[in-house]
Amino acid sequence: MQRGPISQFIENEFLHFNAAALVDAAKGYERHLADGGRMMITLAGAMSTAELGKSLAEMIRRDKVQIISCTGANLEEDIMNLVAHNSYKRVPHYRDLSPQDEWELLEGGFNRVTDTCIPEEEAFRRIQQNIFKQWKNTQDTGERYFPHEYMYKLLLSGDMKEHYEIDTRDSWMIAAAERNLPIIVPGWEDSTMGNIFASYCIKGELQPSIMKSGIEYMIYLSDWYKQNSSGKGVGFFQIGGGIAGDFPICVVPMMYQDLGLHDVPFWSYFCQISDSTTSYGSYSGAVPNEKITWGKLGIDTPKFVIESDATIVAPLIFAWLMNR
Repeated sequence: MQRGPISQFIENEFLHFNAAALVDAAKGYERHLADGGRMMITLAGAMSTAELGKSLAEMIRRDKVQIISCTGANLEEDIMNLVAHNSYKRVPHYRDLSPQDEWELLEGGFNRVTDTCIPEEEAFRRIQQNIFKQWKNTQDTGERYFPHEYMYKLLLSGDMKEHYEIDTRDSWMIAAAERNLPIIVPGWEDSTMGNIFASYCIKGELQPSIMKSGIEYMIYLSDWYKQNSSGKGVGFFQIGGGIAGDFPICVVPMMYQDLGLHDVPFWSYFCQISDSTTSYGSYSGAVPNEKITWGKLGIDTPKFVIESDATIVAPLIFAWLMNR
């Protein structure tokens, strides 16, 4: 197979250390899919604000990922970028900002994520007005949905199309909604939309029960895993740390140890892109072998750790997988 120019560069130049680990992980991911395996990608940090959708959306369209676990922030921030991109503010000198500079950004309606400021009015409030309609309609009909399902309904309704400011092919949430891709969103309450939803519940305008919970996400995931872990099984590609990865990886020991399903296979591939320091009790920084002791990975599971910046590494691995 003749590889594209980015893939050729990676193969020729990425020969040692973290660069070599990147190549090994990419080839392992490729083999896993070629052998009929499925893959979960987990998104922590601010990957959507980093515009990972430019490559992740095409990964979804090409069926290179079968399920995603992400934070509530990543779920919503892809849509924020979709409808408010032109109002974002980049602050390349963010390391030099004083507390007064930060306060002025807040007063100007900007919330900073490293070098990128999200505009509150154009992003948060624009989505709030439209997602509330979805929540309220569901309450009126007596139904219940997961957080990502409400976002799918919002995108598929076309209610915000007039506000789109980027090519829709660069939105991973649109790609996921069009394919009805399974998404797990643990701890969704810890997000802007989660906070907004709570405010409506406090005011008595919505009932908390219309939003399916994290426990229900685990039930949903266990059912999905049972249906998809035969054959080559399901791989686990973790971008960053935190709950986006910690929550779903536990479905295997939960099913084996707590449900007594002793034929449940381990995750059959594991890769983590992380800059978290090993030790100090950090689960995100733990080496993959520690996961063997928790019943998540097997002795022979292919395991890779790339200690680097996910905003650099993930697009390169995705480029390899799409032969760019």
